[in-house]
Amino acid sequence: MTFTIIMIISVIIVLGIAAAFGFAVNSGYNYKHTVDPHPDDEDNNSEHNAENEAQKS
Repeated sequence: MTFTIIMIISVIIVLGIAAAFGFAVNSGYNYKHTVDPHPDDEDNNSEHNAENEAQKS
């Protein structure tokens, strides 16, 4: 009887940890990551865009 109770509690704990892990991974993939532009890139951004447009033409 005691062994059965311990096994049931162990399985519940393992499933709870697996569910928490799955939730954390899923939340991480759903998070929208953003990167601030580098200050030097803001100055050269218009020049860079003009070069890209010239290469496409």
